[in-house]
Amino acid sequence: MPAAALPSGVGPSGILVLIGMMGVGKTTVGRRLAQIYGIPFVDADAEIERAAGCTISEIFARHGENAFRAGERRVIKRLLQGPPCILATGGGAWMDAETRRLVRMHACSLWLRAPVHVLLKRVHGRGGRPLLAQGDPKEIMSRLVGLRYPVYAEADVIIDCGDETVEQGVRRVQEALSELQKPLTVPVTLASHHYDVLIGPDLISRAGAWLAPHLPQKRVVVVTDNIVAELHLPRLLNSFAETGIQADVIAVAGGEESKSLTCYAQVMTQLLELGIERGTTIVALGGGVVGDLAGFVAATALRGLPFVQIPTTLLSQVDSSVGGKTGINAPSGKNLIGAFHQPIAVLADSSALATLPRRQRIAGYAEIVKSGMISDPELFAWCEAHGADVLDGDPAALVDAVQKACVFKAAVVAADEREQAKQGGRALLNLGHTFAHALEAELGYDGRLLHGEAVSIGLHLATALSVRLGLAPVADLERVDAHLRKLAMPAGFDWFETPFSAAALLAHMSHDKKMRDGLISFVLLRGIGQAFTSRNVPMDTVRELLLDEGCSG
Repeated sequence: MPAAALPSGVGPSGILVLIGMMGVGKTTVGRRLAQIYGIPFVDADAEIERAAGCTISEIFARHGENAFRAGERRVIKRLLQGPPCILATGGGAWMDAETRRLVRMHACSLWLRAPVHVLLKRVHGRGGRPLLAQGDPKEIMSRLVGLRYPVYAEADVIIDCGDETVEQGVRRVQEALSELQKPLTVPVTLASHHYDVLIGPDLISRAGAWLAPHLPQKRVVVVTDNIVAELHLPRLLNSFAETGIQADVIAVAGGEESKSLTCYAQVMTQLLELGIERGTTIVALGGGVVGDLAGFVAATALRGLPFVQIPTTLLSQVDSSVGGKTGINAPSGKNLIGAFHQPIAVLADSSALATLPRRQRIAGYAEIVKSGMISDPELFAWCEAHGADVLDGDPAALVDAVQKACVFKAAVVAADEREQAKQGGRALLNLGHTFAHALEAELGYDGRLLHGEAVSIGLHLATALSVRLGLAPVADLERVDAHLRKLAMPAGFDWFETPFSAAALLAHMSHDKKMRDGLISFVLLRGIGQAFTSRNVPMDTVRELLLDEGCSG
């Protein structure tokens, strides 16, 4: 029978590393997998003995465990740089942080997990176990399991083992590998900081494994809202418990009202009462409101704490979770109190989007359309072809959309992290936002208009203003409007039952944080994919546009 192809989820190196306690069956399972996939089986312990010219027990007796671990690390590093293989490691190999880092870079890791009584039964009567020879085997095994299992849980795949036959266990491994999908990775590289945005299904269930390598200490405080907590918090806390991460939770009310000075003060008080340290990481679990609030708390508590974003809405996955903008609202305007504070990691779990109503997907999708309109005509064309699939909740389309939007935003943020470019730069991400923020402020952030819905209207108005100023062709306005209206997205003031006051909207614009030298900054278009910033827009022209669009005086 010809060998089976190694599943693509293992990765391009073709190296599968088996980890687990002594006696769990790494060698037996590994040899059978090697036969199935037609690649060599390599036992790290055997390679160590060959290199040292003596047995593992003799190395321990002559040189001690530290010397053994150093040699083990060197051997595994060499093997990871070699050809495809099934590599079985010793029980303590995965406990070395450098070894774990190398395996993550070059291979796929699989933990064979078994309870203590199964392990003891399998090693009973067998020699060559120097760690078990130092006292009562049950006590030693239990202690090792307590120490190692939270670290083993950082493996890519976990397989529970019991009294099944070898063939049954091997089949379970094969099934798990065939279903394995490593998340897409979008790197965000800044002048003094780097982090990755991971995109894929069910990341919340394995969040502890993904985040553990990045945490300064295994302690986090999760900031979430009451609605998201019911949907996703149990899975997140289970993943932290599995990897030995201590987690506290602070929950706020859902909605824009939580982005306030009052809520900020309440969260900060609860946080400080927990006795946090500078290595304690703040984890934002929720949409843009939670991310902005938790990020600002992280930026200001103890003069700055590590911060992780786990966005659960399409809008937050494609926009607010990437780039480090954090903040809260003031009575006079949106996001007027805030700070730049970059996360150490972002987990965009596409499975979380399945719980969103269509209205929430529309709100997030508007930001993707915006990205294409700014400087990526191909992305806008992709939206025209696949936007309906995104709004219908198609899983593949959602992952593709989030990745494309994050790649776009990561490039913009890397070029202008703190929005300091005199022309263009990160300020271009505000396309449509001058109008959007004015609409939100006029409605009082009461939930009648979601931020992404306001942006959708803002995109129409920004394009219409560009046409009115003679900058963009009418055909592009027609194209933008046709796309938005085809998907039943808001594209003008006809979305509302009662008219807005042009004077009121202009007053809100005058308080926008993008004001400079008393002039309002607008992002305009010379065409789809050709955005630029301008502070030379006559306000009489803006007023005329609002009146012609249906606003009252």
